[in-house]
Parts: sequence; structure tokens; C-alpha cells
Amino acid sequence: MRKKLLFILLLAAVLFFEPKAQSVYELNDGWKCIKASSVKENGSIISSYGYNLSKWKTATVPGTVLTAMLNNKEVPDPFYGMNNEKIPDIYNVGAAYYTYWFVKDFNETASATEQVYLKLRGINYSCNVFLNGHQLNKTLHKGMFLSQEYNITSYLNKNGKNRLAVIVYPPDVVGNANGGQGGDGTIAKNVTHQYVAGWDWIQPIRDRNTGIWDKVLIEKTQQVKIQNTHIITEVPGIRKVEGAQQPAIIHVSTELYNPTAATVSGVLSYELDGNTITENITVPAQSTKAVQLKDLSLQNPKLWWPNTYGPQNLYPLNLKFTIGNVLSDVDSSTIGIREITTYWNNVTRSKEVAVNGQKIFIKGGNWIISDAMLRFSDERYDAEVRFHRDMNLNLIRIWGGAITERPEFYTACDKYGLLVMQGFWGSGDCNGRWVDPKKKDDQWTRRNYPDDHHLFIESAADQVKLIRNHPSLAIWCGGNEITLPEDIFHALKDSLMPLLDGTRWFIDYSNSDSMSYNFLGGNGDGPYGIQNIKTFWGERTYPFNSEVGSVGLSDYTSLRRFIPQENLIPPVYENGKYKVDSVWQYHKYIGYNKTLDAYGGAKDAADFANKAQLINYDQYRGLIEGFSAHAWDWYTGVIIWKTQNPWTAMRGQMYDYYLDPNACLYGLHTAGEALHIMFNPVDSSVMVVNNTFEAHHDMMLQVLLVGMDGKQRRITQVFSEIGPTTVKKYLSVAGALRRSSAKQGVFLVLRLLNLQQQPISDNLYWLPDSTGNYSGLQNIASTDLNIKATKVSNSQIQLILSNPADKPVAFFNRVSLLNSKTKERILPTFYSDNYISVLPGESKTIIIDCNNMPSEAAIEIEGWNTGNHEYKIN
Repeated sequence: MRKKLLFILLLAAVLFFEPKAQSVYELNDGWKCIKASSVKENGSIISSYGYNLSKWKTATVPGTVLTAMLNNKEVPDPFYGMNNEKIPDIYNVGAAYYTYWFVKDFNETASATEQVYLKLRGINYSCNVFLNGHQLNKTLHKGMFLSQEYNITSYLNKNGKNRLAVIVYPPDVVGNANGGQGGDGTIAKNVTHQYVAGWDWIQPIRDRNTGIWDKVLIEKTQQVKIQNTHIITEVPGIRKVEGAQQPAIIHVSTELYNPTAATVSGVLSYELDGNTITENITVPAQSTKAVQLKDLSLQNPKLWWPNTYGPQNLYPLNLKFTIGNVLSDVDSSTIGIREITTYWNNVTRSKEVAVNGQKIFIKGGNWIISDAMLRFSDERYDAEVRFHRDMNLNLIRIWGGAITERPEFYTACDKYGLLVMQGFWGSGDCNGRWVDPKKKDDQWTRRNYPDDHHLFIESAADQVKLIRNHPSLAIWCGGNEITLPEDIFHALKDSLMPLLDGTRWFIDYSNSDSMSYNFLGGNGDGPYGIQNIKTFWGERTYPFNSEVGSVGLSDYTSLRRFIPQENLIPPVYENGKYKVDSVWQYHKYIGYNKTLDAYGGAKDAADFANKAQLINYDQYRGLIEGFSAHAWDWYTGVIIWKTQNPWTAMRGQMYDYYLDPNACLYGLHTAGEALHIMFNPVDSSVMVVNNTFEAHHDMMLQVLLVGMDGKQRRITQVFSEIGPTTVKKYLSVAGALRRSSAKQGVFLVLRLLNLQQQPISDNLYWLPDSTGNYSGLQNIASTDLNIKATKVSNSQIQLILSNPADKPVAFFNRVSLLNSKTKERILPTFYSDNYISVLPGESKTIIIDCNNMPSEAAIEIEGWNTGNHEYKIN
């Protein structure tokens, strides 16, 4: 009896002293919308709970007006065929056509000590906000990148039934989508994104993405709210990935907001890896108090490293304010402990980036936006960033004509180890760098865009606070290919950044001399489009190139998703000119010139798209290998233009809009290995690049030549070593190649093996005959792969591909996860490797990873000389 009574008393004590947690939730369903011109009532009436919404339609929030119209089947899919031409453009029909009311009913109340806040994280472009008959904003709110937060405690209905109503207006100047970069350029008069008026990789977005495009949140706290927390990690010295670490220093500051009429005292605290920091704080009534907590010296920290260099260790850090035994508010972060520094490399004449004291060779990709119509999701962000991880890249640059990326994007970059270069909202095209007959205003006028400089600066400050605690955020960039207007530029660089985020490199603009000294002339970036592979290796370009790229057509399965059957006609290139179908042109096809001719040309669109994958693989493998071959003497980094498309374009993508990868991705995957063996086509040498911080000894270096008949000839097999963070040339195979490839071409196989004879790096090149044609590939005999597919978990399949010993190379096999009933690819699916070639008598093992794998899943393999087959999964 005594034990039972003691247990009851202890339980009561726990329940009594349990802190009452704050809550944050998203208003993301149940929204209604209607064109504003179709209703006469004002916001006070519309936001009253009894107002009749029966004639209103379902809205998508976060989303845009066009998204709601699409989801309500009022417009065709603008990403398919020429459908975008069937949708009225705002420039022609006027802003009122896309001015909409959005309404959401929700349940919420507040006790005597509670405070409730409404946060709108992003509306494009201006709005008025009403709740339960009251207008919350005193003046019209403007700016795509300026969030809003309102204390709505006093406006909540006592019965808990509340109605939020927001009228959203398009950008003040919508711009003429006249075919120029950013149309006529006037879209840049607003503080908004610029691509919506069209670019050379996208058609215009007809509503200019008008809408409540980002999250709408309700936050409930006790008397005091935590806001604008800033976490800085210092990692002094030069660190290694493995072994014990010297301490790291953690700096935490925040603001405590007390909107009540009474002074409040409490305890501000956080715990990190078993260490607790606390401070007693008193916050005066109706005030905000800035607090700098005592620094924490974290012993033996687990560090965060960029992809391919080390693990992405992350720690939870929950900052709490407690009043007595009641939790007033908690601000939850996930941090990575790392320090980023930059130095000027006098050899390359460019900046180099160091993480935790170790220099990092930047292999990056340019990112526009996840979806051109702003249909974001955590799952899509995770998949896209994971693809960049799988490309073996270590940086994503956010292009300046789009947005400041969302915290959910940065969460994925934190997870997968992608550093981020975040640009602000300006571009050389719209903002006056060049003479442009497509532009409405002259360069002098455009140079001063946007119209409201104060709004730009205020928005920038807001966005910096939103994302600055993410370890992946590495670099800020003023503008794309141009500095921002002088007063904005100096406000950011000299005042705002030192105050809000003084630990990161701020670049004046994307191809600034401060990043990469331009001693070659031109714009400081490029070239773009298809190139001779030798160019990447032998012709020196900008030492930290922010934009350089090639082609990127996806395969035939991808093309069929957005091109009508009657338009699936392959391009023809003759006498330096293209004959291209109108839908291909509309979706921004970029040419392959005569490169397919070396493979026998294209019989039809399917043959064209699938042979294009050979060129895709070669182009992007060659790009990264060529830059890596000159790491630290010519280059400190390279950023590919570009690695993804936010709509159904036909250029610059390693995976398509539907998240289906193409061969570009796996060319990068091969070339970007941390330790990589490669072939220099300029001097026919074999080289190894070591992008790790450790020397590697006792590597077996193998060079094989394999004929079209499958017969192998060993050129060399020798134990080798290489130092940390370096590139090394080993031998020339020029003579052997001349003798072996002249008639039919040859396969060149380069391998590094460890002492257990397991491959560290395995790289296969297909080389042409003496005429530059792949005559041997065109006539290679077929082979039948032996396939074993085993499901090893709910989301993973182990696939083993084996090639008989008496057969030729099983060349360039695309693996796909398929729904055996619908015959559609299951997307997104991630492959440890793809477009795989298997030598005679050998096998390759890959892991297929898919979170939404149905019971009907099957494996499809289509190869150059293995046919197209479907296989069951054991």
C-alpha cells in the first residue's frame, strides 16, 4: 500500500511539473479561393465565419493561382506540349484576372497566459490579411520575400472557430513575356523572382506565380516567444575526418519577445550532446530582449563535412524559455558543427573554400528552383538534393533570378552534405548589364531595379534570419552576373551581413573577379553547349567557373511524358543548321550537332534520345574530370550550368522534371569519386585525383584494353600511391591505343583496387576508331546478362548483373524500377550506379532504393547490345 501511494504521489508530481509545450502547425489544407472581381464584399465581411463560401473553389496553399486553376481543371497542364500557349498571360489580360481571395477556416483558442501567432512565410506579391472581421496589416503588404507575423491572440473567436482571408495581388509590374531573358526585364522592378517572364530554359509562367506560395503557420506559446535565434560554430585549426577532435566553440544568441502587459522572468536554456547552458532572464512588458548565451566549448565534437569528404554529423539543439515549471516556447534547430573559411589562391587567381581547415575542391551544380510553379514538398526537396549527392557534387548554387531557397531545401542539403551558394534576386539580363533590344528600359534605368530598394534590403534581412543556422549554407552572392544597385549592395555587404551573418563569404556577384579573376575576357563564365571532350582537359577557362555546361536531353521514356506522339520527331542537323520540331523548340532543345553520327545516326526519336545518353555520360564525365585534372593549378572549383530543371525543359539536367535520372547524372557520379582514376584524352595519360585528406598507399592500378570481341589485353598492373588533396599522372597509353583502336575502336578500362582486390575506382571509356566513328560499337555482337534481383528490405533491392565469359562487353545498360502492371517507371528511384557496362566473365552489383516500392515492382534493363528485358524480383 505504501509503495502504491508513493507511486501515485510521484506520478502526480511529474504531471504537475510537466512543462506545457508550445505548438507550431501548418495551415495547408481546406483552403478556398475565388477571383476577387467576382465578389463584392470586403475582407472584413469575407473573413467573418458566417460568410457563405459555397461558390468558392478548392485552393492549393502553399501554391499559386495557376496551381489552383490547374488542380480545378480550369487550365491544361502548362508543362505538357504547347499547353502553356492556351493559358492567358497576365500581361495581356491584366492583373485583375489573377487577383484572388484565399480563405481558410481553422480552430484555435488561447488561455489567459497563451499567445497565438500567425506567420505567412511568403506571398507573391502584395496582400491584405483579415481574421474574423479584422484587418491585421495596417498597410498593404508587399514583397515576395518578406514574411509576415501577427499576434492574433486578441482576434481569436472564443468558440474557437476562426476564419483567415487573404487577398493576393500579382506583382506591381508583370512584364511583357516577349521572348527575352526575363521578358522585357520589367519584372525586376519588383522584389520578386525574374524567370517567371521567361528565359532561355523556360517559357513564361502565366500568372507570374501570384499566390500564397510559402507556408502559413500558427504558433502557440506562453507569455514569451523565442525568435531570430542565431547559432555559430567555430572549429579552429586543421581537422581530420577520423579520430579524436579538439573542442569546437558554440555561440548561441536569440531574442525573447514579451507582448504581455507584465514583466516576465524565466530561464533560457539549451542542451547539446549532454552539455547544458542556462541563464536567468527577465523580459520587460511589451518588449523584445536580445540575449547572448555563454559560449559552450564542446569536447570531441562530431564534425559536419561536405559530400565525399566525410560524414554529415548533425546535432539537435532545442532552445527553451521556461517560466517556473511551464515551457513558454522552444526553438528547435538541427545544427552541424563546422567552420567555413575562404582564401585567395595566388596560383589559380581564385578563391578556394576550406571546411574545418581543409581545402575543398568545389564540384557544384546550378539550381534554379524545385518547381517553376512553386509546388514544393519536403519529399521532392529531399529527392532532388539526394540526386546531387549521388552525382558526387559538393555544392549547389542557387541562381539569382529565382528565390532564396526554403529551410526544407537546406535541411536536405544539411543531410546530404551539399554546400550552398545562395544568390539574391538580381540578374545581369534584367538588371542592365548588357544592351538588349528585348528590354523596355535602357541600361541606366534597369541598373537601378528594383523600384523599392528599402523593401529589397528588408526582405534580404528577413531571409538571412530564416536560413542562417544551416551548416550547408556556405556563401552569399549579391546577384547573378551583376552587382546589385550600389546602395543595396553596400547595405548588404557592409552592414546587414556583418550584423546578421558575419561568418560567411559574401561574393559581389556570381562571376566577380573577387571569386575568380577573369584573365580570359568575356563574361567570366561558360562555355555552354556540347563540346569536344578534349576541351575540358586542354583549354583553360575561368579559375572558379560559376557556369559551364553542356547538353542534357533525357531518354525517350522521359520525352513521352510531355511531348505528344505526333511531335516525337528527332532533330536534324545539316550544314550548320537545325531542323527541330516546334514542341522541342518550345521546350528549349539544345543541339547535339553531329555527335550522334559517330554512333550511326538516329533512326527515330527513341533512337535519338537513347543514343544521346552516351554523349551525356561522356560530356559530364569529361567536364568534371577535366577540371579535376587541373585542381589547384588552374582551378579551385567549377559549377555546372545546370543540374536540374523546374519544368519540362530539354537542356541542362541530370534528371528530368519527373525525377527520372539520365546518363548525365551517372557520368558525374563516376567522375566525382573522392578517389578517381581517369584518362586524359589530350595526352593519353592515366591520372588519379585524390579529393580526400589522407594519402593512399598500396593501390593496385590496372589498365586494360578490351576489344569489341570481348578479348582483354592488360597494359599495366602496378602498385601505386598518391598524396592527400592532389592530382597525379602515372603513365601514357598513347601507343597501345593507336594500335588497338584504329579499326573498330576499343574499350579502355581503368581500375584502382585495394589490398583485398576490391575496386576503389572503376572507369570504362569507349574510344572511337581512327576515323572518329564508333564502328565497333555499331557492329558489336549481342550478349545476354544474367540477372539476380533480390529485395533486401522494404525499400531496397540488390541487383547483380553478370556477363558470360565468352561474350563481348555488355555495354551501357540502363536499369529502371518498373511497375509490372502499368509498365511505368517508379519515381523517384535511386541507383548506386546506372548505365552500367559489364566485362566478359565479370559481374556488377548495384543497390536500388525506393521508398514507395509497390508489390508489383520489377526490374527493366535496356542496353546497347543486351536488348530490353523485364525481370522479377526475388
